[in-house]
Amino acid sequence: MPGFLLHLGATVLCAHGGQATPSAPNPRVLLSGQPATTLGAPYMIAGCAMPPPTAGNGPCVTGQWLMGATRVLIGGQPALLQASPSICAPTGTPMTVAVVQTRVTGM
Repeated sequence: MPGFLLHLGATVLCAHGGQATPSAPNPRVLLSGQPATTLGAPYMIAGCAMPPPTAGNGPCVTGQWLMGATRVLIGGQPALLQASPSICAPTGTPMTVAVVQTRVTGM
């Protein structure tokens, strides 16, 4: 599953339009001048439009990537790819990568 590597400046959204940001990007590896992200740390989600319980089971609070690159490690952790699968808590919906740097790819 080759794809572009994710970094701090990538636009990642929950399924309901909330903005997801990495909680701990790796500052030692830069992609387009911004820290790269790895599989280990969760993403924090703000602005999710999913209603709270009774009307829904949201809003999305955190997102976790399920799989990263198999051949690219950053600080011992797999790098995140644009096509990496993910899940948000507590809704169980995936995160989507809308904008990503297009210079560095991984597998």
